[in-house]
Amino acid sequence: MTERTATVVVIGSGQSGLSAAYHLARRGFVSALAPHHDTDDTFVVLDANAAPGGAWQHRWESLRMATVNGIFDLPGLAKPPLDDAEPSRTAVPRYFADYERTFAPPILRPVTVSAVHDKGDGGLVVESSAGRWHARAIINATGTWTNPLRPHYPGQETFAGLQLHTSDYVSAERLAGRRVAVVGGGISAVQLIDEISRVATTFWYTRREPVFREGEFEPEVTGRDVIARVTADVEAGRPSRSIVSYTGLIWTPYARAAYERGALNRRPMFTAIEPYGVRENDGSFTTVDTILWATGFRPALSHLDPLGLRNEAGGIRLIGTQVAADPRVHLIGFGPSQSTVGANRAGREAVAAIVRLLRTSSR
Repeated sequence: MTERTATVVVIGSGQSGLSAAYHLARRGFVSALAPHHDTDDTFVVLDANAAPGGAWQHRWESLRMATVNGIFDLPGLAKPPLDDAEPSRTAVPRYFADYERTFAPPILRPVTVSAVHDKGDGGLVVESSAGRWHARAIINATGTWTNPLRPHYPGQETFAGLQLHTSDYVSAERLAGRRVAVVGGGISAVQLIDEISRVATTFWYTRREPVFREGEFEPEVTGRDVIARVTADVEAGRPSRSIVSYTGLIWTPYARAAYERGALNRRPMFTAIEPYGVRENDGSFTTVDTILWATGFRPALSHLDPLGLRNEAGGIRLIGTQVAADPRVHLIGFGPSQSTVGANRAGREAVAAIVRLLRTSSR
């Protein structure tokens, strides 16, 4: 196995990973891929995707820029004017690709990281499909897209129809004429109900009664109060929750359109799944041939499990972006930095903290 060294390894090159790379370069870190360099401070970015764009390149085809709730500029390069009618899966990756061409961060792709271990001498070992990397610190920017939450209900394995998660969804055409149970109370669920209900019969299931509010989506995940509450949770080490659980849903044009068609008639969660439908909370039966799990995602952090960062509740306590139990590890695009503006700030904050750590340890 190839053995390589980088002072800092960044895992992931979505918005937060690119932000971290930008700020590392600004602080004088140079590419660990270069054969010769004049400093001991080096970094590399390991990205599991084959192309720029992070998770955006995998979004469903019909998700347009008009409905993605805003994309904040990456540091150092303003995004160009974006067509509201263009799919986000092409518009955002194009911007990210331009960014990479402009700043040329040292990105290796496609590279998957399988595990991060403590070397025992103050360093870390990052096991990847591109070999083993020895590092003094890591910035984890893996997001959530590769870790979809797929709940299990009794009888699920007997279902004779189609089951798919938001991460599998491409467009409504595949579901035309079907009877579709959409499960989930978040923004994506409402977007997909609006779309699918135009060509299919939909039934909406959530664990809790959704809370809609008036107003427009704000770039910083709807305000300082929400950021403060998310921050309080991660600093207390509580397991992360979906952003919509803090913000509620907004009466966007697509939500109102779905409501006016009667598609937002929410039902309590079914109690079981049978071959040809679902058993309702009241004992009645509803025939469906498709179940779409719009049940969200969880942080993709299993590769960090060898470090033992999780507490008894399953959460990871942070101080800023730094893992409280291990200052060599920073999580960005996580908790309060899940928004695009938050990801930018987290990248800068993580790099500043790592610089302080390296200076202290070198004394």
